[in-house]
Amino acid sequence: METSEKIQKSGVLQVFASLLMPQSSCTAKVANIIAEVARNEFMRNPCVDAGLIPPLVQLLNCKDQEVLLQTGRALGNICYDSHTLQSQLINMGVIPTLVKLLGIHCQNAALTEMCLVAFGNLAELESSKEQFAYTNIAEELVKLFKKQIEHDKKEMIFEVLAPLAENDVIKLQLVEAGLVECLLEIVQKTVDSDKEDDIAELKTASDLMVLLLLGDESMQKLFEGGKGSVFQRVLSWIPSNSHQLQLAGALAIANFARNDGNCIHMVDNGIVQKLMDLLDRHVEDGNVTVQHAALSALRNLAIPVVNKAKMLSAGVAEAVLKFLRSEMPPVQFKLLGTLRMLIDAQAEAAEQLGKNVKLVERLVEWCEAKDHAGVMGESNRLLSALIRHSKSKDVIRTIVQSGGIKHLVTMATSEHVIMQNEALVALALIAALELVTAEKDLENAQLVQILHRLLSDDRSAPEIKYNSMVLICALIGSEPLQKEVQSMAFLEVISKLRSHENKTVAQQASLTEQRLAVES
Repeated sequence: METSEKIQKSGVLQVFASLLMPQSSCTAKVANIIAEVARNEFMRNPCVDAGLIPPLVQLLNCKDQEVLLQTGRALGNICYDSHTLQSQLINMGVIPTLVKLLGIHCQNAALTEMCLVAFGNLAELESSKEQFAYTNIAEELVKLFKKQIEHDKKEMIFEVLAPLAENDVIKLQLVEAGLVECLLEIVQKTVDSDKEDDIAELKTASDLMVLLLLGDESMQKLFEGGKGSVFQRVLSWIPSNSHQLQLAGALAIANFARNDGNCIHMVDNGIVQKLMDLLDRHVEDGNVTVQHAALSALRNLAIPVVNKAKMLSAGVAEAVLKFLRSEMPPVQFKLLGTLRMLIDAQAEAAEQLGKNVKLVERLVEWCEAKDHAGVMGESNRLLSALIRHSKSKDVIRTIVQSGGIKHLVTMATSEHVIMQNEALVALALIAALELVTAEKDLENAQLVQILHRLLSDDRSAPEIKYNSMVLICALIGSEPLQKEVQSMAFLEVISKLRSHENKTVAQQASLTEQRLAVES
């Protein structure tokens, strides 16, 4: 540090810029000094101010390996931890140059390492990924990876691969370059090992595999209509005794289940039973990440209409309900989402679940989970779905008795139109089927005031206005609620909606106005 300060004060940094010439015999030494000086954070800006970056970038086209090594180190140290300077390097075109260097000098361990360190730093920036996608980085890294024996070297390449694999174009390039085969080989070699390095490598390889499956094209390429060897290998991870492989296997299935065709194929080929067996192994004091991943996979598989009945008859709802007592919000969230997908348009299942007092009470409890917005939202949506899909008086009575009405009324004020709408439709069914049972709760939850607010608000979506009016018509069947409606000058608000640009809203406004006029 002391030496660096003296170098800065002496003004020699400004001289260095003119000495960084490809043909000069002292270029490597100058670059080396800059690299050492720039290890000190306080020296990085003075190096930039001395105009050292442009001549250093030029030197990356040099053929001398020592010059290249010291130049790469100097640039890396100057730009370390500075996104601004790293972006400047990217704009100056260093990425294609460095990728080319990696290919030419792959026998030089020090130069290779320098390139990997540079890639690791640059790959974090979004702008770099687009440039990397236009190079043959995937091919070069996979080629290099195949040659590595040492754990540290593999780890270094992994650190570059992980951020690059976030880009969909590069994902596909890595798959085409044969990275998946390398990863599967690592899994096979390390799965039964208890060495720390092997356990770390197994985790990194399986995590990276899951990341590659997040791209639609790369995922479909590996799925190969459900017949791909990669897909089959991933299936074999699910019954494994390694928690890491169980997790990666379930996450991989969740990723493969991102289109209806894949989901239908997998359900028809017995994947549901494998996932239920996996969940069974983790009911008592199980691994939370595995529970979450298996539930994610089941939720995705339940999206296509044809899969719902098959999964229900396979016992998925019962398997999922075993996790009702979980205190982990991520598990709660996926559990709720899975049940909601399963009962969509499945009246019998919705009725069965809606009459399950333990489930409904837990939902009402989670509707108050203010620290976990996702769990709270999903609980509300499932409560509403149980009513909407079952249209059952028994379900409504169970929800009323468990104190669920107030949550459905609150849900009608959500910032999400889809949730508002689901709540209003469920409340309309309650009012149509069990108004007397729910009357007191609807009154206490101030539903009438909320409907007045929704109808008066110009920002309310047309479907919200429409369903609010349908609900008003149903509520006036109750004497106390009718009195509330009459006391709030609804006619004035509704008459304005008769000229609404949406025809359906305008028609419903006329009908509602007539109904209110008759009742008053």
